[in-house]
Amino acid sequence: MMKSVLNKEMSLHGEFIPVQSKEQVWANLAMIAVIIFWGISYVSIKVAVIEVPPITMALIRFAIASLMLGIMIRRVEPQSKLDKLDLPKMILGGIFGITLYFIFENIGVKFSTATNASLIVSVVPIITILLDVLFFHSKLSFLKLLGVFVAIWGSYLAVTANGKLELNSAHFLGNLLMICAMMSWAFFTMVNKSLQKKYSGLFLTTYQTIFGTLFFIPLSLLEYKDWHMFSLTALANILFLAVFCSFAGYLFYTYALKRLDVALTTIYLNLIPVVGVISGYLILNEHVLPIQLVGGLITLLAIVIINLELAALRRRRVS
Repeated sequence: MMKSVLNKEMSLHGEFIPVQSKEQVWANLAMIAVIIFWGISYVSIKVAVIEVPPITMALIRFAIASLMLGIMIRRVEPQSKLDKLDLPKMILGGIFGITLYFIFENIGVKFSTATNASLIVSVVPIITILLDVLFFHSKLSFLKLLGVFVAIWGSYLAVTANGKLELNSAHFLGNLLMICAMMSWAFFTMVNKSLQKKYSGLFLTTYQTIFGTLFFIPLSLLEYKDWHMFSLTALANILFLAVFCSFAGYLFYTYALKRLDVALTTIYLNLIPVVGVISGYLILNEHVLPIQLVGGLITLLAIVIINLELAALRRRRVS
């Protein structure tokens, strides 16, 4: 049933054109996996950061991910090489997408509430699409804008249950750091867009993860006074973050980013708070209200809106 819907064809000037190509279908599935991994990551970060300092935790996480990626790229793309002219951009990608993002996020989650941290993720679409317009002169269509604002509304309902974002003094630093993390992620997305036609997703992920990890090393030394043995629970959460969120998640994200419109991939990111709410309920026994589930459905509507526009653009190109 699902396959027949996804492969549905439409007649256009006597030809049958698929609404979505197989690559687009796989890219959408990849983004679904990404939001599940990254949505659950808030729970893992919250648990692990209790015992492990935030920058040190990031170093351990990405050192493991770097090792896994390094082994994989040697087997899958042994002949791939980095053009020296692209080295600055690759380093910038590692700094924005790995080093800065996770320093801001880990410390931000520690000081902010889970609700605030998740809600702030909703600013990513606006920042990313505006940067896309400024740097790549992308067209800002009505449907794209509609999808963005519908997704933000859905995320707001899903995370706050129509409540208010708390910006009191106790949480202000954490909220500010989360906003910095989202800005860093938007710049990471833009840097990758300029490299994705030249390198594979695996290549980009591997080199940017390695470069980002290297910058963690000197910064982690600032936390040496807080170093101590940690529990198996903390280790299990760090391993989940390394294997599923950093290794698999980044591979899937770069795969999807190369095949989907930047607006659609950022709309998908608005589902991360929804997954965070659900995982918080299942793992941490947090309370979930019906209005939060409605918010998740509204965000799904935004993804449908953007997909409809992409399908229409694809049919026009073929015609």
